[in-house]
Amino acid sequence: MYFKKLFYSILIVIGSGFASLSLAQESTAALPEQVRLQDLIDFALENRATIQQALLDEEIGEREIASALSGWYPQIAATGTYNNNIKIPTTVIGDQVIAMGQKHSSAVVLQADQQLLNPGLMQASKAARYIRQQNALNTENSTINTVVEVSKGYYDILTSEEQLNIIQENLARIERQLADARARYETGIVDKIDYKRAEITLANTKAEQKRVAEMLNYKYAYLKELIGLGAGQPLTLSFENTAMEQEILLDTSRTVNLENRVEFRQLQTLKQLQQLNTQYNKWTFLPTLSAFYNYAWDFRNNQFPDLYSQDFPRSVFGLTLNVPIFQGTKRIQEIRKSKLQEERIDWDIINLKNQINTQYEMAMATYKANLNDWTTAQQNMVLAEEVYNTLKLQYDEGIKTYLDLMTAETDLRTAQINYLNALFAVLSGKLEVQRALGIVLDER
Repeated sequence: MYFKKLFYSILIVIGSGFASLSLAQESTAALPEQVRLQDLIDFALENRATIQQALLDEEIGEREIASALSGWYPQIAATGTYNNNIKIPTTVIGDQVIAMGQKHSSAVVLQADQQLLNPGLMQASKAARYIRQQNALNTENSTINTVVEVSKGYYDILTSEEQLNIIQENLARIERQLADARARYETGIVDKIDYKRAEITLANTKAEQKRVAEMLNYKYAYLKELIGLGAGQPLTLSFENTAMEQEILLDTSRTVNLENRVEFRQLQTLKQLQQLNTQYNKWTFLPTLSAFYNYAWDFRNNQFPDLYSQDFPRSVFGLTLNVPIFQGTKRIQEIRKSKLQEERIDWDIINLKNQINTQYEMAMATYKANLNDWTTAQQNMVLAEEVYNTLKLQYDEGIKTYLDLMTAETDLRTAQINYLNALFAVLSGKLEVQRALGIVLDER
């Protein structure tokens, strides 16, 4: 009965431990009720899978470095042997044949080895710094991509939300126009053409509203994926005090500094590792030197039950020197290959410099073009609104036809949508310029 209770207690403790571990793994930093862009970025840096994988890669790298450097520590091992000498070897001394040994023998050996000179361990010691740097740069690259992608997702949703607001205003305006057209038709002032056109416009606008709303659901789902938020978790974005127009300005006088680009620093680190590999291949011409010490207990007896009744200890200390003399030119070929790989990385760096320059020029040109499009769209939106208001007054007074009013209303809606699309394009272009300059994290 006691053991049964103990067994159940152990199961409860183990189950509680797994439950606590599961809750710890599933728990994430809570988002506020109204989420701002910075909240999204902070949450993504804590919960996005690619960021966590990069951080784990850094931890794995630390374990790999520690494992490689552990070879400098003493390597201690214990071994035990037992031999049943079925035929005991003999030797002749004078005229007598003497047995060399006894029927049963055993030994327990405790040995410690210490590396003193080892090219592989020398390389591991020097490479540790660059491996850490490489892993940290990979994490930085994931962070930059996360900031850019989350920012674009946020701006995209903000643009769609504003577009829905515009469509809602248009719907209210079109519904008023439909009511006016119906009243004019019922009183016989106009025929049913204006009324039917208003119904068509209203149906098309509702269809557009439905399409934008459905796409907005997808954009929210995509943003949740970007920040590492569960699909069933609520997400309400805050657009208060958010003026996208204030975010579009960018210092266009800045020039590219290659040291700011994480890709350039990654290649530099890779080259340093390759240079170290070349040095290691040269070190392979060096001998390896190690020290060892062992202490052993030998046991011998013709009767197995008495085998361990008496021990015969022995101990030895020594050095081992291994001089590689000839390996069929393998080391020479490895050195030449490593130097060629260094040269290849040099060409990768040259190619990357050209790509970065091209990327910057393209990003800056796109940003300036989008900025000009946004300025034009802003002006067109103001003009379209003035035209619509004027035509609406003229239509109410019977000067202009309903077709003229519909055209003005369509032009206004198109100008408003074009303005929002241009604004999103400018903000996205600004992020690409910051990425090209390598200042995304500085700006955030």
